[in-house]
Formats: sequence, C-alpha cells, structure tokens
Amino acid sequence: MKTQTGFSLIEVLVTLILVTTGVLGMVAMQSRSIHYTQESIQRNAAVDLTNQLIEIMRANPQLIFDTLPPAQPVSGGLKTTSIFYKAQGKDFNPAPKIPVSGACIAPSTPLLQRDCWVEQVKRRLPNATALLNANVYICRSPAPTVTSNPTCDAIGSATTGSALEIQLAWRVKSGECPDDRAPNETTCIYRTRVEL
Repeated sequence: MKTQTGFSLIEVLVTLILVTTGVLGMVAMQSRSIHYTQESIQRNAAVDLTNQLIEIMRANPQLIFDTLPPAQPVSGGLKTTSIFYKAQGKDFNPAPKIPVSGACIAPSTPLLQRDCWVEQVKRRLPNATALLNANVYICRSPAPTVTSNPTCDAIGSATTGSALEIQLAWRVKSGECPDDRAPNETTCIYRTRVEL
C-alpha cells in the first residue's frame, strides 16, 4: 500500500482562497475603520466648537439676555439680536474679521472672542469656510429642527424661541455622512439646541 505525503494542488488552492478571502476582509474592515475614525474626529471637533461657543455666550450674558440677571425662566429673556446670532445663508452682524496674530490667545472683547471662534471653525472643520454662510446658523428656535431647514425665529423680529439652536457643517466625501438631515451628499452637519 502506497502512502501519500505532502499537500495536493487542490488543498493548496483551497488554502490560498481562504487566506485571500480573510486578507481582503481585513483590508475592507481597515478601510471602514479609517473612515469611521475620521468621521468621529470631525464630529468631535464640531461638538467641541459648539461647546466653546456656548461658553463664550454664557460668559457674555449682556449680549444674550434682555435683562441681567436673566428673567425666569432664563430662556424667556433672550435678545432678538446679538453678535452671536447668525441666520442660515447670511453672515454674522457685524461680519467677522480675521484676528491679528496673537489676538486669540486671550481675546479681550466679546466680538474678538466670536471672531476667534469663527477662525477655529474654519481651521478645524474640513472646508468649513465655504459652508459658513450657507449651512451654519446660530439662532433662537421655537422648536427643534427635524429637517435640513432651520426653524429659527427671524433674527431681529418679534421672537418666541426659548432655546438657541446651533448648526455647524463640514465637507465629506459623497455619501459618507451618516446624518440623514444633512443638506446634501457631501455636507455633514452637527446640530444642537441649548437653553442658556
């Protein structure tokens, strides 16, 4: 009786197919992992920038509330206009100026604090400069926005909104934003509502 030693060609091919399938699966998983990590970094930057703006507003209550100390409930006394408000499709009023070098280390005025914040948004979120006017807004809101169109009160008009709604936007590859409220395939948003 003859005994067989070694591997046959079929066994080698089956092993090669299994190893190749595993390697391709790992490469695909690594690619998705990189994508999710990048999306997480951008979303975390948007959350951090939003929190910074909220703290800047809280540090300057005279520019947000009609009376100081704020009336009760606190959110009922929000001003109708502020240097921090920005309607979608429009610029801040007054328009932000690029701070001189070193001015953002310890900004001395609320306007400079806001302008330094705008510069951070441009620097930290991909292509935020191009999206700043069209897709970013900060306004009083009577109800949460559930679509891509904000439900903000008209800035400077009689308002009823008791909360501030803030939306930041940045550019992503087509179809890579998981938020179905995003305005289009290449723009990702972060939106939050807060009562100061």
